[in-house]
Amino acid sequence: MIQIRDERAADIAAREHLLDACFGEARFTKTCERLREGRLPAEGLALVVEMDGRLVATVRLWDVEAGGMPALMLGPIAVDPALHGLGIGNKLMREALARAAALGHRAVILVGDAPYYARFGFTQERVGTLSLPGPYAPERFLALDLAPGALDGASGMVRATGRGVPSALPAEEFRVAA
Repeated sequence: MIQIRDERAADIAAREHLLDACFGEARFTKTCERLREGRLPAEGLALVVEMDGRLVATVRLWDVEAGGMPALMLGPIAVDPALHGLGIGNKLMREALARAAALGHRAVILVGDAPYYARFGFTQERVGTLSLPGPYAPERFLALDLAPGALDGASGMVRATGRGVPSALPAEEFRVAA
């Protein structure tokens, strides 16, 4: 049985190990990583999946401004490779999006596999004329309106907003990647 819950400080090592297994060191070179550096995930939107007492999946969403519109950036999402195909990622995504909507967020952007994310309603069309501050594959830049029309008129560069990592906390606790 799986349990989706809020991420805790005790999850840091297991989360990092999972992200390494899923993405390797290349995860630190991604454009989306630049938007997350020195920031905390959006309040209430850092989730993990626990199965038999073990962390097996993770997702975080981040506050950004998408061409003048408030939005969230999703990533990373990772599921233990040994558990792919069991629907864990699907359940975690749906929970994360439902929580984001319940918290009043209106839109989510991400860089990822378009066919996978289409099942959740993400499209290239909703990105419109937004861009990211670094290299990315345009066909992988996707968006979802949680509220109808949330990204209408959004244009320009996506930039990080939200809470910064407090200087009293070790930076390695907040390492993340796409």
